[in-house]
Amino acid sequence: MAKTRAPGLFITGTDTEVGKTYVAALIARALVASGRRVGVYKPAASACWYRDGVLVSDDALLLWEAAGRPGQLDLVCPQRFEAPLAPHLAAGEEGRELDARLLRTGIDYWHARSDVVLVEGAGGLMSPLGQQESVADVAADLGFPLVVVARNVLGTINHTLQTLIAAAAHDPPLPVAGIVLNHPTPGSDDPSTAANRQELAARCAAPVLAEFAWEAGQFDEPVDWLALL
Repeated sequence: MAKTRAPGLFITGTDTEVGKTYVAALIARALVASGRRVGVYKPAASACWYRDGVLVSDDALLLWEAAGRPGQLDLVCPQRFEAPLAPHLAAGEEGRELDARLLRTGIDYWHARSDVVLVEGAGGLMSPLGQQESVADVAADLGFPLVVVARNVLGTINHTLQTLIAAAAHDPPLPVAGIVLNHPTPGSDDPSTAANRQELAARCAAPVLAEFAWEAGQFDEPVDWLALL
């Protein structure tokens, strides 16, 4: 590990495609605006695409842009794969192996040049990153509090509570800084969206930090992200 470790947050979700990257990008912009040097790291990504012969992760590109293009884009996500599968399966499709050590040491580059590091996981907290480990195992080794991103839709109470239970049951337990609710569509006739935040606040030990509307440029209320580190 790097000799100097920056504090940080690990952004995970209740599922895949819940808005983790968008939330991480909003947090990055807020921290940059406060004068911090922000490092961004995604240990692995699948469903990448080729540009000029190089695999590109849209998530990594968005994070890098939001953080003000620090360091090398290639090192935001050092393990990239083309198939839309769990990273270790996508690697197998290409005759490669997911490097478990690099999942953890790739962040050292960002520790050395950042005041704060934001890490975005792949999929949900229990998504596999190999035959024997999950995103939760990597999050535990990196040591950052979790920000859990959840969809504001019917069913999110169950999904969010399951994610928090998984975090608490992990060995060692994973600290949760809070929950962010994402509205995944521009409009909805789902009546649960009006009550989900209140219901989560009543049932979750971790606080609901904020909410953001479809493609909103900021959260519905300010969050002191530095205090969560």
